[in-house]
Amino acid sequence: MDPAFIVLGLLVGLLVGMTGVGAGSLVTPALALSGVPAAVAVGTDLAYAAISKSFGALVHRAQRTLDLRVAGLLALGSVPAATLTLAALATGAAQDRARTITWMLALALVLTALALLAGRDRLAAFAARYDTHIAPRRAALTVLSGALLGTLVTLSSVGAGALGAALLVILHPSMPAARIAGVDIAHAVPLTAVAGLGHFWLGHVDLVLAGTLLAGAIPGILAGSLLAGRLPEVLIRRLLALVLLGAGARLAAAGF
Repeated sequence: MDPAFIVLGLLVGLLVGMTGVGAGSLVTPALALSGVPAAVAVGTDLAYAAISKSFGALVHRAQRTLDLRVAGLLALGSVPAATLTLAALATGAAQDRARTITWMLALALVLTALALLAGRDRLAAFAARYDTHIAPRRAALTVLSGALLGTLVTLSSVGAGALGAALLVILHPSMPAARIAGVDIAHAVPLTAVAGLGHFWLGHVDLVLAGTLLAGAIPGILAGSLLAGRLPEVLIRRLLALVLLGAGARLAAAGF
């Protein structure tokens, strides 16, 4: 096991547990920019995330910071979307798959950075302004949001965290921060499991690398979940956004 990847898993696990943000947003670009093929980086991260986020979901359920109904609505859209996206990937050539995944990873990182910079307060203010229009369509919009996340996460392994949390704030503005993190993590479990199995079938998963990341991530995500909602996140989110913008720009340049 490479100690550097164990440390990476530990740091990412802490972020995921505290905020619901971090796994794909950090692991996938770190792997891709260190020389791991983009498709393998995405597939390996999805396999790692499916297991690591399961531990976080269990902790959030024990703390009663989990809304299974909302997580289920997201999964109702995301799991079928992930399945259809995998089927589309399977019909393309390996080179085309790699190019598509690289571009989608760059796009997902930029969108995630923008969601982090926007912040919960701004998103909540936006949601409050339009909540009378959102309220009667809340369930349907939650399913649709899940479908969008399912497609994006399957192609990039990024989005189940920050983008998922941003959509939850907009659609469910009264939901506490710790519960949003819990729903975000719980929804990511079936989504990353389906997407990870699909990428494994396509030959995009490095099981040794996934195991190395998990060695650090499991204790990290357990500790982070216990700290959810108790530590200030503004500075962490802004620094993470800058890192993601830089990584997205580098990957976009590599895609040319």
